[in-house]
Parts: sequence; structure tokens; C-alpha cells
Amino acid sequence: MVEWNKEIKLSDLRRKKNGKPTADEESTAQLPEPEAQPVEEAPAEKPAKQPKAEKSSLLKRDISFKRKPKAKKEKAPKASGEEAPKKPKRERRSKGSSAPKRAKRLVGLKIGASQIAAARVVNNGVPELVQVAREELDQGLIVGGELREPELLADALRAFFRKNGLPRQGVRLGIANNRIGVRIFEIAGIGDAKQLENAIRFRAQEVLPIPIEEAVLDYQLLGQRVDEEGNAVSRILLVVAYRELIDRYVAACKKAGLRLAGIDLEAFALLRALAQPRGDDDPPADAAVVVVSIGHDRSTFAVSDGRVCEFTRVLDWGGTTLDVAIAREIGLAPSEAEPVKRELSLASTTVPEGLTPEQAETAREAIRRQLQTFARELVSSLQFYQNQPGSLGIGEIVITGGTAHLAGLADELQKLIGVRVTVGDPLSRVKLGKKVRETEQVGSLTVAIGLGIED
Repeated sequence: MVEWNKEIKLSDLRRKKNGKPTADEESTAQLPEPEAQPVEEAPAEKPAKQPKAEKSSLLKRDISFKRKPKAKKEKAPKASGEEAPKKPKRERRSKGSSAPKRAKRLVGLKIGASQIAAARVVNNGVPELVQVAREELDQGLIVGGELREPELLADALRAFFRKNGLPRQGVRLGIANNRIGVRIFEIAGIGDAKQLENAIRFRAQEVLPIPIEEAVLDYQLLGQRVDEEGNAVSRILLVVAYRELIDRYVAACKKAGLRLAGIDLEAFALLRALAQPRGDDDPPADAAVVVVSIGHDRSTFAVSDGRVCEFTRVLDWGGTTLDVAIAREIGLAPSEAEPVKRELSLASTTVPEGLTPEQAETAREAIRRQLQTFARELVSSLQFYQNQPGSLGIGEIVITGGTAHLAGLADELQKLIGVRVTVGDPLSRVKLGKKVRETEQVGSLTVAIGLGIED
């Protein structure tokens, strides 16, 4: 089984107990703000012409293309009389197995700042996408990934599911927020399952970025091995979040009559939708999988080695940033700038209806200036990831989300970053049901589709 596809069911999270922290001897994949150079915000006024150095690749000397050696770990002493456990067998069905397997039907639910998106997927061999739906959501209900109006969201969800005839059970909700932390660490010298669980709870205390009394946590055992001295070494994926953040979403879904099958991180859903998972028998990856979903007001950044999500971060930059920039430059309201943005192209001189050629070029320049800010944030996140022991080289960045459909955006980012940038296909891992047709702006459905996939 591929580890990044193991769902982290935050709806069943266990509250962490008090305990004294221990020394950290293992490597971690973290979600704090990167310690790289600070991101400079684009000025409000139209800046002077940028020097040539600004237009050159931001990463030509900063990103490596090889995996870093893992940090040396102190070996935990073997407990007296304790036998090293055997490496557990993977839970994989043999190809020739004829045992019946019930198809798992899931409704992936993505609640963003501007819309609700849902994808109904039947998982029976190749995932089949049998229904998609999306609806605009009133501004102010979701701000920065946090639910501000649970009652109003419950009403919106109830109407959304009724209008589209979506099943109200088997719903998997996606969340993305900077107040959610992801860590990967190892615990050595413990083979007993119960003792390991206690050790994880104890160890989690030292990596929690939030107060214990306000936290919920869940973890997944990614795998076990035996070191040279025969000690059991367990690799753990830990997810921590504010209890209030989770409870608000759960309460809204419950009031809308939805039965949650689980709550998953949007980063995990992105990786499921856009990257074919590596099997146990596949050789180690030679480059990281980097996926960025550009949302309305935020973007989700995720890095994986093909099996495990090693790093994730939510960036405070989204499509509305471009709307505001365009509106400011050509004298429109941000809501009026959004359709203009859709018709613009960074790769040609096309003129959207209602604009003069001069206004169109002014709008394109406004977009390019904002993309420089976005590129710096991506560089900062990539640098932070590559500072971790065992990090992989960067082969390419896959972007998705509604804004990713802006013609020429991927090429513009590629020029700024110096790494290949492509637009991902959220339908690449699913077959389309008879009643489903490819829709416009399919990138905005990527997270919902990934939430519906069960590997």
C-alpha cells in the first residue's frame, strides 16, 4: 500500500496527553514558515522597470537535483529481553486474487473561499468519476481556510447536495490551513504496538506547533524496519490541528445532514489526483513530486517522494491576487477583473472584449509583477524542503487550480523559477463515467477528485 494515500481521519483524532518532551534525534518534514529569504510583496504603485537580474531564474543556483544524504541518527538502546519485530507485510492484494472486493464510493468535498466543489468516485480497480458539481459560495464564510460562519455553510451545503442529487454519506472533506502541521519522524527501540502508540503520543508533544490543550492529532505508521543492531525503527506520519478548526467543519457538515467518512489534508488529495503512486517494487524516485494548487485566496504546496507527502505548506497567494492587480491598473472592480483575467493570455497579445490593446498589455504586466511575488514564495518553500535531510532534487512543478488555466502562466513561472512547470490533468487517474463530461476550469475540481480517490 502506498503511504501517502493512507487517509488521515482527522474526524477520529485523539487528543494528546501531557508529557515531558524528549530530545529530537530524528529528521522531520515540517510546516513552519520557511527560514529562507523573506518574500517581498509587490508595491501598490507601478514599479520602475526591473533590472535584468530580477528577470533571471530565481533557482538556478539554489535548487539541487540530487537527493541529500539522510542525517545520522542516534541508535536507541535495545530493551533487554525485547525481540526485534519482523518487517510487517504490506497490505497488498495479489493480482491473481479472485476474492470479491466491494467498491468504495466516496464523495470528495472541497470547500474553498469562493466555491464548493464535489466529486463522486467509485473505487473499484481504476477509480471512476461518476459525478462532479460545483457552486459559488458567498464571500466571508471561509477566510484563510477557516470557517467563520458554520450556520451559513450548513445551509449552503444542504442546498448544494439537494440541488445536485449527491449522496449524503461517504463524504470525505478536505482541509488546508497554516494552523495544521505535518511531521515525519522515526521512533527506535519499540516493537510492541501499544508501547509504540504511547511513545508516539509522548513524542508528538515536542513537535506540536500549537498548545496541547487546543490540539487534536492523528498519526499513520508508514513502515517499519530493523536497524543494524536489530532494533525496531518505526516511521511515523503525524498530523496536528486546532480542535476548534476541525470541530467547526464537522458541526457544519453534521447540521447539513452529511455523514463524513473522514477528513483529509488537501495536500494528500492533490498528490493522489495528479501523481501516479509508486508501488512497493518500484525503484526509489530520482526527483520529488511537487504539486501546487492555486486557489481563490490561497495556494496549497505539496512535495512527495512518490510514496509519502514529505512537506506541505499553504501559501497566502491566490487567483484573487491577480484580480486585484488587474483591477487597480485598468480601473475596474475586482469582480469585474476576474472575467478579464480568464480571457487574457501571457503568451500572446490577444485583447479581451471591452479593453483596448494598451489596457490589455497593462493588465498582462500587472499579472507578471504578481507572479514574481508568487515565484519567490515557491522558491522559499522549495529551499526549505531541500534543507531537510534526505530531500530529493526538483525535476518539475505541477500546477493546478482554476488560475492554472491562464494561458502562458506555467511558462512565465518556469522562466522565473528555472524549473520546468506544467499544468496537471486532474482526470489522468480516473476514467469518466457515462454522465460526466470534461468541464471548463477542471483544475478547480482537482482537490475534490483527489479526495474521492481511494488507493
